[in-house]
Amino acid sequence: MRLFYAFLALLIFSGHVPAALAADASVTISSPRDGAKISPKTEVDVVYEVTLGPNGNHVHLYVDSNDAVVLRALKGSHSVGTLAAGKHEICVKVVNKAHTPIGAQACVNVSVE
Repeated sequence: MRLFYAFLALLIFSGHVPAALAADASVTISSPRDGAKISPKTEVDVVYEVTLGPNGNHVHLYVDSNDAVVLRALKGSHSVGTLAAGKHEICVKVVNKAHTPIGAQACVNVSVE
């Protein structure tokens, strides 16, 4: 049993989560579109829809791998404000109660120019 918990801890801390844990969970980002070009003066609204699945508890929104906000609604939009010039990755990830991603996620890449 100790070996099982050690293996589980290794998976969690390494960021490798088996696909079975993400079963029935899904994430879509409808805005902004992948590859969108955005003005530096434009506030970016992320429009998303999530199905948590049996292992999901809530959703995190990341901008450039930084944990931006915890989202409690499964469908809606959230403003990340204006972004600095350059390329950015915006991701919405389903996480468990321990705030660990379970594998279900959607990401878009945008350019601010």
